[in-house]
Amino acid sequence: MNILEFSLLVWLGSFSAGFIGALTGLGGGVVIVPLLTSVFGVDIRYAVGASLVSVIATSLGAASTYIKKGYTNLRLGMFLEVSTTIGAIAGAIIATFVSVKALTIVLAIVLMYSAYLSQRPRLEQVEDDIADPIANYLQLNSTYPTTNGLMPYHVHAVPAGFSIMLVAGVLSGLLGIGSGGFKVLAMDQAMRLPFKVSTTTSNFMIGVTAAASAGVYLARGYIDPGLSMPVMLGVLPGAFLGARVLIGAKTQILRIVFSLVLVVMALKMVYNSLIGGL
Repeated sequence: MNILEFSLLVWLGSFSAGFIGALTGLGGGVVIVPLLTSVFGVDIRYAVGASLVSVIATSLGAASTYIKKGYTNLRLGMFLEVSTTIGAIAGAIIATFVSVKALTIVLAIVLMYSAYLSQRPRLEQVEDDIADPIANYLQLNSTYPTTNGLMPYHVHAVPAGFSIMLVAGVLSGLLGIGSGGFKVLAMDQAMRLPFKVSTTTSNFMIGVTAAASAGVYLARGYIDPGLSMPVMLGVLPGAFLGARVLIGAKTQILRIVFSLVLVVMALKMVYNSLIGGL
């Protein structure tokens, strides 16, 4: 395989990752890292570095559409980014001292859990009750567009969501995946936001989280321009397409297919690490 063929295949895989990442809110990194390591044989640290670049591109590609349509809760996203940014920097520093095999196993576990999250049914609308006092004080409650007009919603359990975001930030810096699954978990399950608000706000946040940890990988020399460029060029148009499809799409079937793909990738990575390397 020559450089042109390699770059083209990476671009195609990255386009698909950007599309699915923007559509589900999980971030394209959950596909990029196992794709580069399992299929193309890239060292996981360089794969993580390229993935962080792709996550930033995914966020930029999707966030503009979501903000324009009124789905993203910007105030909540910026508040939670305080937690994820601290975690991302810590995770990126830890990653430089952890073995490749350990990173592979952790990534496989995260892939399995992301697969579980991606196929769980969620309600589009959430019944309002008493909002969190912190949410009221910080004015985090908002509205989002529906077929029946703007629908108000309340933000709940702000301390719990903030804590989960810290874990998401550490995983993002450690694995370069954006940790969209954990961000969606925090907002959708703990903070009880409408699904589309959770997904779109997650896409807005993952770029900031990835940028915080990308600097550490860049300083360590783990971001290869020759690898990162086709990844970014593929992810960006895929993210734009996924963002446009999300607004009117029912994604349950895609979630089931995506979860199966994640499970297969996770099992393949574990096999390559524990059995293939013996």
